[in-house]
Amino acid sequence: MKAIPALFFLGVGLAVAAPDNASRYVSLQQEMRQAIARGNAWLKEQQKSAGYWDDDGLPAFTALALTAAARDPNLDPKADQPPHLKKGYAWLLAQQKDDGGIYNRGLSVYNTATALTAIVAAGRPDYEPAAVKARKHLIDNQWDLGEKGKTDNLNDGGIGYGSKKDHTDLSNTYLAIEALALSKKIVDDGKFGSQPDLDWGAAITFISRCQNLEETNDQEKASNDPKNKGGFAYSPTESKAGEDKLANDRSALRSYGSMSYAGLLSFIYAKVSADDPRVVAVKEWLGKNYSVKENPGMGLQGLYYYYQTMAKALTAANLNTLKLADGTEVDWRNDLGKTLLSRQRENGSWVNDDGRFMESNPILITAYTVLALEQLDASIPK
Repeated sequence: MKAIPALFFLGVGLAVAAPDNASRYVSLQQEMRQAIARGNAWLKEQQKSAGYWDDDGLPAFTALALTAAARDPNLDPKADQPPHLKKGYAWLLAQQKDDGGIYNRGLSVYNTATALTAIVAAGRPDYEPAAVKARKHLIDNQWDLGEKGKTDNLNDGGIGYGSKKDHTDLSNTYLAIEALALSKKIVDDGKFGSQPDLDWGAAITFISRCQNLEETNDQEKASNDPKNKGGFAYSPTESKAGEDKLANDRSALRSYGSMSYAGLLSFIYAKVSADDPRVVAVKEWLGKNYSVKENPGMGLQGLYYYYQTMAKALTAANLNTLKLADGTEVDWRNDLGKTLLSRQRENGSWVNDDGRFMESNPILITAYTVLALEQLDASIPK
């Protein structure tokens, strides 16, 4: 069966260049597809009788499992939707609220963005009205405090969890941007009438304020110190990796891997050019801090979130290799694919030994990993 094109995942009109020797991926791709099948089989066994996965208060868990199943390259794209997917999607769509969000116990942006991505993955016209409503919910949650139309508040342009208006952050912003980019084709032809859109200029300003690059970040904790320059933090005022004290008695938010890939991917979805200094700088940071053993700056914390975001961002950036600090180039597809395969448990699942960010939950981590493998599979040309 032919691999699903990488554009199906990215949704932003990017071409993916072929590796110089695509044949070297044949064995790896076969192993990845077997691992995907085993992972999705394990996830299927975990589905609750009502149709959801793990926690009915967090529809994102169900959405991730559904997306992993819907994107499985082992499936026949012409076949009917499997019964467990029908049941899962029926449950997910039933959680949509009057405001368009798909959530239960708060965290409306996180849950809705993940659910919208799952709806797009299904590729069913009858799901599109729900997708349109979900898009509006995400757009409505973009912040614009102070003077309207101006990014005069450090949170402006960003998107938070949606459950309470205390801050915005790059993680929720990236997930919302991704879901909006993937679902854009649903509203492009006008069949749902005039639809709102994100303020992309404001979004780019917010993303830039999360990056350690003094030339384009007007916040006081941005730094060009060699350790952090070009990388990303969680928000303009917070890094989950902590802060560094600099020689000039300033503090810098530490850059770390998962948010740096999220920042790169967000810039790409926002159509910031590849030669923009912000994009160049983050790719340089990622090359200097390249790892498939840990989430740089965080160790094992958030490792599988990191893996999934890495696979998506480097594919979207049209990079077959990544230049390291010493000037050599690394085949990141091969490294990441083999690493993920080596960590699959005998029953087909994955789990992180470090439980921060809920990564001790095997349903969440198995879905993350299957999605990363599916992204790798889709990015390998025939």
